[in-house]
Order: sequence, then structure tokens, then C-alpha cells
Amino acid sequence: MKKTTESDSKYHSLEKMSVRELLTNINKEDKTVPAAIEKEIPKIEKLVNVIVKQMKAGGRLFYMGAGTSGRLGVVDASECPPTYGVPQGLVIGLIAGGDKAIRKAVEFAEDDKEQGWKDLLQHKINKKDVVIGIAASGSTPYVVSALDYCNKNGITTGCIVCNKGSNVAKVSKYKIEVVVGPEFVTGSTRMKSGTAQKLTLNMISTSVMIKLGKVKGNKMVDMKLSNNKLVDRGTKMVATEIKVTYTKANELLLKHGSVRKAVDYYKNLKS
Repeated sequence: MKKTTESDSKYHSLEKMSVRELLTNINKEDKTVPAAIEKEIPKIEKLVNVIVKQMKAGGRLFYMGAGTSGRLGVVDASECPPTYGVPQGLVIGLIAGGDKAIRKAVEFAEDDKEQGWKDLLQHKINKKDVVIGIAASGSTPYVVSALDYCNKNGITTGCIVCNKGSNVAKVSKYKIEVVVGPEFVTGSTRMKSGTAQKLTLNMISTSVMIKLGKVKGNKMVDMKLSNNKLVDRGTKMVATEIKVTYTKANELLLKHGSVRKAVDYYKNLKS
């Protein structure tokens, strides 16, 4: 079966296009991605619901992938602790070839059928956890085999792929198949496929964190105060919420370490 992600580009003689033509056509293709994701929202919803349920029971979320797909999972996982104040290790990104593969391609790492499960075992994977395989092609052996092992051990599985009927989807209980069509540069799945995966990961992790109570109103009330920009943002959030001066809000924020704790302390003091 021919993979959509490997189909020939709809555009030809790219080297003869002007820079404006290249940019315009790439942008034209990128605009099709959200529409492809929209079709999968019911499936994304089911996966989010099961992740929330498992996390409330003490489970974790794992992303697994190779190359661009693996890097996108690592990025999403790494941003959860500072954004939502959750502990390191609640969301974990695993990439074929290990951490060095984040910066540099590790040859044939994605073809190892045993390493994915070994990587999960290093984290003491258990039945409370959820494992999402990310693979544009949907055929990555590192991912397929790991999900298969998960199924055999009663661990919940899901996937984000960009082809229909792929091997990864076949071994995933909750499959998300975002078919974005041929890439602008034939087979360059870091483009539309990568964008689709990134947007889908944003939807999953953001929805999960909101449902776990990590957002109040529309604010990141548990974010880590890891730089001056975030301290300033947090201070303004506190000042707005409890109607105090910037200076007072900053004092409360730095003393209590988070917007939520600062606001709760002040409200309890006044009640």
C-alpha cells in the first residue's frame, strides 16, 4: 500500500520557482493541516479522556517516536512542567537513539524492534500509564514494536500518524490518523506531517492539563517562575485577580512560588 506521506508532491520544478512562489505554495499547503486535524477531533477527544482518567489514577503519559516525530514528543513533554507546574516525569518523551538523537540523527535507531520497550522499562512502565506512538509514516519499527509490547502487558496505547491503515495504527487502541497529503518537497514529513503532529500534541497536552485543574480561567496559575518574563506575567496575574498593586503582588508571588498559591493565601487571609 502506497503511503500518502511518500506520494509525489503536487508541485514540480521547485528549483525554478521564485522565493515568493516557494513561500506562497508552502503556506498554501500548510493551511490544509488544521482541516485534516479537525476530522480527527472525535478520536483525539477519546484519547484525551482516557489520559485524564489514567493520570488521575496515578498514571503517566509517554510519547514515543523517531526523528522529527520523536523530537516533537520530547518538546511537548519538556514544556509541561514549566507551563503547568507538574512534576518532571509526568509526561515523558522518548526518541529512538536516546537523547543524542534530539540534536543529531542516529542511524538505523528507528529500526530497532526491541529498544522501544527497553526504553519504557527503564521508566518502570505500568498499567496506569498511557503510551502514544508518533510516526508520520506509521511504520517505524521502534514505535510499532513498543506499542505491541504495551498491548501485551495491558498498557493503554494511542498514536498520531499521517497515513491511513498504518502498522502503528493497527497496534494502537486509540488511533489518530491525520492525513495531510503529499508534502511540498516529496517525502519531507518534517513539513505538513510534522506540523500536524505538533498541533495535535498541543491539543492533547493542553486539554489534559486543563482537565487536571492546571489552568484557572485562561491562566497558567501553576507555571514555574523560571525567568523574569514569567515572574512579571505571574505578578500581573496575581495583581489582577486579587486587586492589589504590582509591588504587593510581586511580593506575594515570590513568597509563595506560584500564582495559585499566592492568590489562595491572600484570599484565605481576607476571608
